[in-house]
Order: sequence, then C-alpha cells, then structure tokens
Amino acid sequence: MTQRCFDDEEDDFPEWVDRIKANVAGEVRRRRKEMGWSAQDLADKCEQLGHPIPRNVIANMESGRRANLPLVDVMVLAAALETYPVCLIFPVGYVDETQELPFQDLVPTWDALRRFTGEEEVPMYDAGLVPDFELHASLVRTALACLEEEERARFTAKTATSRAQQEEAERKRTEYADQAISAKYNLRQLRREIREEGATPPDLPPALGDVDVSESDTNATPEKHL
Repeated sequence: MTQRCFDDEEDDFPEWVDRIKANVAGEVRRRRKEMGWSAQDLADKCEQLGHPIPRNVIANMESGRRANLPLVDVMVLAAALETYPVCLIFPVGYVDETQELPFQDLVPTWDALRRFTGEEEVPMYDAGLVPDFELHASLVRTALACLEEEERARFTAKTATSRAQQEEAERKRTEYADQAISAKYNLRQLRREIREEGATPPDLPPALGDVDVSESDTNATPEKHL
C-alpha cells in the first residue's frame, strides 16, 4: 500500500520532508493515470487554471527529483486533478502511515488527515472561527428548512377540506414559524459575535435577509423583526 519505503529508525527533518513530497508525488501520479492523462495533459490543465507547472517539473516531482514543492503547486495540482489538496498530502487508503511533523512517530494517514482539517480536535489548538462558521451554516439550513415547512403548512391550511385539517395545518405552521424565528435570532446573535471578533460573517441567502438589522434594532426581540 505504501508508495515509498523509508528507514523509520531515524525521524530526522529531511525524512519528513521527503515523505510528504512522496505522498503528493505518488498521489498525483496515481490520480493522473486514473484520469488517463499524460504529464503534458496535467501541465496543460494547470496552465488553464492560471498557474503553469511545466511537464518536466511534474515528471521530476513524480520521480522524486524535484527539490521543493510549493503549496501553490499542490493547490493547483489538486484542482487540475479534480481532488482536494489534503488528499494529495495525506492519501488515505494509498499510504498507510505518515508523519505529521518532523521528529514525530508514524501515525495512520487517516488520523493525520483528520487533524490537518480540524475534523479531529487537538487539545489546546485554536480552531479560529471555524466552529462559528460551521454553526452558522447549520443555523442557516435550519432556518431555511423551517421557512419552507411553514410555507407548505400555510398552503395546506388554505386548501384544507375540513376544519380539523385546517387547524392541524395552522398548528404546524405556527410551530415552524417559531422555529424559524429562533434559528434566525440565534443567527443574528452569532453574526454579531463574529463581527465583534473583527471578522466578517458569511453571506446570507435572500430568504434570510431580515436577520441582519441596524445597530439601533440590535436589542429588539426576535418576534419584532424576524
């Protein structure tokens, strides 16, 4: 499974560098061949993306003769090969174990990838605003779903053929409306906190355009403005 053999008795800095370069080179070669491309085809695609990587550079990288591997090259190679940069650095399933940093023991490539992306939390590490943006995305999905269900219930109430059906539809409409208000209120609070960190919150879809309010309205209740 492993693309290249290393002497694992000495975990020195050059070995770590060589291992990461070998990970990328092996996965670029595997993915390129999987797509039926030549090195020139890959070079042409990189040029189309606006960051030329000559065929001979790609060939030298795949054969292990390239001395360095800039991050920008990894990003463009990943886009050209229609994959993710992290999948080139940590080829899960194609390299069993790898090093995350110099002088560290080998670890499963899957574990290294999850820590690299922040999917697995590392004690004392600062995740920045990533958790806030993940929560933001979740609240947006919840609010949009509730609004959609509210509209569906409203239509059901209008077309109900009995009083019982109408009352049940109205009950559901009110329930979804309240859930939407709650999600939008939480979004408003979260977006305020993100701004207080000196950052810019994500864009909102048009259906949630009423989440952001003027500074004079920030102390208003959610029912009033949402």
